[in-house]
Amino acid sequence: MTVSLRLPVAADYAVIAGWIADAAACARWAGPQLAYPFEPVQLPQLLHVQSGASYTLCEGDADILGFGQYRLRQPGVAHLCRIAIAPQARGRGLGKILCSLLLEEAVRAYGVSAATLRVYRDNPAAHAIYAGLGFVEVAAESTPEVLWMQAQISHAGLAMPPLAADAIKSA
Repeated sequence: MTVSLRLPVAADYAVIAGWIADAAACARWAGPQLAYPFEPVQLPQLLHVQSGASYTLCEGDADILGFGQYRLRQPGVAHLCRIAIAPQARGRGLGKILCSLLLEEAVRAYGVSAATLRVYRDNPAAHAIYAGLGFVEVAAESTPEVLWMQAQISHAGLAMPPLAADAIKSA
């Protein structure tokens, strides 16, 4: 399987919207700022990130398999957000591939050397993906519901040893 990132096109947003089943799923994926229901045609504006980018994960010219974003939190630090894998494509390792490719893009675009993300504690599959990429919990920034995680990015690759807890300030 050969997958790659590409910038989303208008038709992709209707597909992505189909992955979001209800208001609770929408809030978990995009945060409380994105009201549900929404019109797929509005998603490019609603999901826009300053100092960052949105990408779809695709296998050749086939349908999209995933969507994700990163944004620059502060110089040298990217924040991964709004990660989603198509329901029919889950369990194939695509979450890890998507996150790795997003981090590579953040390194290429902004020269970042660290990354952060948030993940719900009751999402063990996502937690395992992020831990496998070298992300570690920052207890001081976590809540009973959500883990705050961070990782160091090696420019020679994506080997990500843990950072000191105070190395990245929360937003």
